[in-house]
Amino acid sequence: MDIYTIGFTEKNAELFFNLISTAQVTRLIDVRLNNVSQLAGFTKKDDLKFFLKKICNVDYIHMPDLAPTKEILGPYKKGEITWEHYEEKFLDLIAKRNIERFDKNIFNNSCLLCSEHKPHHCHRRLVVEYLNKCWGTKINIKHLY
Repeated sequence: MDIYTIGFTEKNAELFFNLISTAQVTRLIDVRLNNVSQLAGFTKKDDLKFFLKKICNVDYIHMPDLAPTKEILGPYKKGEITWEHYEEKFLDLIAKRNIERFDKNIFNNSCLLCSEHKPHHCHRRLVVEYLNKCWGTKINIKHLY
């Protein structure tokens, strides 16, 4: 099973859609808490859904169960908690949400989207690693830069 991840920060629309198209993913799974953000106009929910289908022939779904809560994300963004503390809280959250219940087929050859440029300190990486552990399936994780 192949699962990709991508962040839109530090990417213009051309690079973003070229990465998605080149990877030949079939679905983009939006794992952002807020998918109507103004940070990059092309990543607003309705616009993104349109562009993905028109440019890349890729489906779009928003899965807020894979996003952190404001109570977890806010303190991390403000520097009030460390990445390690954030990671612990987020992993506990997705375990409580039982995200492994989702159909594996949704994720196969899909790409998880968040805002962070790199996956090192982003929950999209944590989601894929958690599913890999829970499902006991070999997931090839490919981060698109």
